[in-house]
Amino acid sequence: MPRISAAEAGGSNVLAFLDLIAWSEGTDNGVQPTKDSGYDVIVGGSLFTSYLDHPRRSVYLPALGIRSTAAGRYQILSRYWDHYRAELDLVGGFTPANQDRVALQLIRECRALDDIKAGRIAEAIHKCRSRWASLPGAGYGQHEHKVEPLLAAYSRAGGALA
Repeated sequence: MPRISAAEAGGSNVLAFLDLIAWSEGTDNGVQPTKDSGYDVIVGGSLFTSYLDHPRRSVYLPALGIRSTAAGRYQILSRYWDHYRAELDLVGGFTPANQDRVALQLIRECRALDDIKAGRIAEAIHKCRSRWASLPGAGYGQHEHKVEPLLAAYSRAGGALA
């Protein structure tokens, strides 16, 4: 469950969509080990313990032949954390609530917020595919989920479909 309120997020559908992303990214899906609903996960499966700052660990992913600094519930890269921390004037570090705020900003930038509020989740998933590699059509060479299981994750999180 996201740490920001429904009021700050823009409604319960938005909170459910944040849960959908965490499920899709594998950070809060009941399989990945986590002590804090995925907010403490580093790409590749290890955990971090301090929210003072992004963990900034560069992890080699041999299956993809790349290094990544993705971390947290929404697998935010360290360079994007730095950008959004400044842009959104976030204080308090890489906290769960601030991770939610960055994910929410990414959704806004994809122009998917109105779709989510209206329950047009397949459309919102399509619009957000450039931000999260696990969404269908992302094209990053990582595992991409099909829309149906994502819609099921959204519904389990309490989201309403149009």
